Amino acid sequence: MIDSTAPGFWPQLFETLLKATGETLYQVGVTMIITLVIGLALGTLLVVTDRGGILERPFGSIVAGRIINAVTQTVVNLGRSIPFIILMIALIPFTRLLLGSAFGVTAAIVPLTVAAIPFYARIVEISLREVNEGLVEAGHSLGATRWQLVSKVIIPEAVPGLIRGFTTTVVSIVNYSAIVGAIGGGGLGDVAIRYGHQRYSVIHIVAVIIVLVAIVQIVQVVGARLANRMSHR
Repeated sequence: MIDSTAPGFWPQLFETLLKATGETLYQVGVTMIITLVIGLALGTLLVVTDRGGILERPFGSIVAGRIINAVTQTVVNLGRSIPFIILMIALIPFTRLLLGSAFGVTAAIVPLTVAAIPFYARIVEISLREVNEGLVEAGHSLGATRWQLVSKVIIPEAVPGLIRGFTTTVVSIVNYSAIVGAIGGGGLGDVAIRYGHQRYSVIHIVAVIIVLVAIVQIVQVVGARLANRMSHR
């Protein structure tokens, strides 16, 4: 058990939390950058290749559209149907193959990203489907290309929803990043396991909870304000 009255306890606690918070922010930051790019692409692909979508017939073939849509749906559903703790363990060989190690702060980014992409892709799909079809038809009647319809009409109109969905995804990944600490992924979860669970330090547990709550609150406030500002632009 850790003695909280021992000399140097609080400075060491602060240093440990600071390092772990930096690791968690690094994991979540890199994960969300990758997720934003791939998740947005997958979610958009789900919408435009669906029946009646502007890319229903890619390469002039409706069969190709159906296949692309079905494959994308399968990838997204598969990623979302596996509990994170199982996904994290199942990806250990892949992570080791990709990075040379399945453990550590950077290695934890792999399962976090695999979990986040399908989650955000589905949110993107929902947000894009809420765009007024009249705007798409108007753009089409003005001679806009498919790419222009996506990049200048559909996605810009869905930005507030995309931001809110991104905020929700970030919060989920912050929670998941604490779980990866259970298998040596570093970050705040690692502090909770090593000090709070294995060494019975309630102070460390409370401190980790406070930091996690603070991170989530900041993400929620920033995301909500940004989405509201974009809604009234």
